[in-house]
Amino acid sequence: MPKILPVLNLNELGKPPGYPALTVARGGALAEAAAVCLENQRHKSGRTLRVFGLKTAEYRLTWPSVTKQMQSTHNDLQDATRDGACAVAIALARKQTGLLVVQQSRKGTGFDYWLGKDADTLFQDKSRLEVSGILNGNESQIASRLQQKKKQTQQSDSLGLPAFVCVVEFGAPQAHLEKR
Repeated sequence: MPKILPVLNLNELGKPPGYPALTVARGGALAEAAAVCLENQRHKSGRTLRVFGLKTAEYRLTWPSVTKQMQSTHNDLQDATRDGACAVAIALARKQTGLLVVQQSRKGTGFDYWLGKDADTLFQDKSRLEVSGILNGNESQIASRLQQKKKQTQQSDSLGLPAFVCVVEFGAPQAHLEKR
């Protein structure tokens, strides 16, 4: 009997109520980018996503059906990989930590998003999330990127808040979510 996996549904990023700091439009665009990357790597919706780090797990990853218009919109695969990784990381952070994206971070902080329980999360209760994507890489590249991103978050360590780093690789597909 096949193992029934929990679902990580990227379609939810583009549906109300959305996330405190992720409009339905932006969430949908991130999910589209992830879908384009996944299908570029010849995956079909429902594919297993292997997750390592914080909690080793497997999820049945689902995403929006890719259209020609979506392919044209996300034709720059470097940008699509960045945005698609954000989609997976945001959904995965919620699933594994219970935290939501409550604000996008500003450039130069060393991380991409603020996480919290809800939009009214007090500053001292927030966490940081840094995301990176690899369209098709090997274990060595993933490990190297994880170390690079962990180091990058150090520039905001003076805040005294937890930091999560998520590297998403679309070839396998897999994600590494770690707390540092």
